[in-house]
Amino acid sequence: MRECYCAAHGDQLTRVMGIVNVTPDSFSDGGRYNSVDAALNHAHALLADGAHIIDVGGESTRPGARILTSDEEWKRIKDVVRILAEDDICVSVDTYHSETARLAAESGAHIINDVTGGKGDSQMFDAVASTDVMYVLQHGRGNPQTMDSLAHYDNVEREVIDELMASFDHAEHAGVDAHRIILDPGYGFAKNPEHNWRLLANIDELVALPMPVLIGVSRKRFLSDYSVGSDVDGRDLPTAVISAYCASRGVWGVRVHNVGATVSALSVAAAIENNR
Repeated sequence: MRECYCAAHGDQLTRVMGIVNVTPDSFSDGGRYNSVDAALNHAHALLADGAHIIDVGGESTRPGARILTSDEEWKRIKDVVRILAEDDICVSVDTYHSETARLAAESGAHIINDVTGGKGDSQMFDAVASTDVMYVLQHGRGNPQTMDSLAHYDNVEREVIDELMASFDHAEHAGVDAHRIILDPGYGFAKNPEHNWRLLANIDELVALPMPVLIGVSRKRFLSDYSVGSDVDGRDLPTAVISAYCASRGVWGVRVHNVGATVSALSVAAAIENNR
């Protein structure tokens, strides 16, 4: 196992995963970092703000986004992944393509962050099992074109956990080391605002599982009623508040666009806790 913040378990550190979208169409920052130099500069800015991990994505997963081939995706991100890894930066790659996962691992990535939890590519679990990377197994239903229509639950927290654990069992059966799996409830993926808030209110049920938990609420639509201003980055404040709350409940990590705001919120919460 490569030494990296991602590999440690059982400590109190809440990892901050900074998002670098090398895409023209991501919902928040599509096009801003759609070149190698721009993506690298942004990654280093996030690290300077306190990120522990850089999550590099080449395909937008917003509702309605165009689905890419693995070749298209890898072409966008390969140089960014390689250069960051060569600089000993803890790199996560946001992909559901098994071939991208293999190439990313060969290029030095430490984490594969799969928003489909293995459902987007039947070879994903085999690909992960053949490497030493950590694997973020996220809950979701359908794909960007269909997921909003699949947001139907009788008990969202129970059903999300059950579906996550079913995918976990499939991954383990395929040879993925259980100790390398991180769970993500998939806020916004086949979930409406009420579902997202219920999952947050019941985060303790997820954290009670014997696997680390990553949350990713950054700038998502359900935060719009609590944003500062009308721009999407006005959702950074509620994102930071939720990140601090979830850190206090024991999550392994938080995935965010605005690392500085979240690190500040985590630091304030820690200062309060340390002075109790």
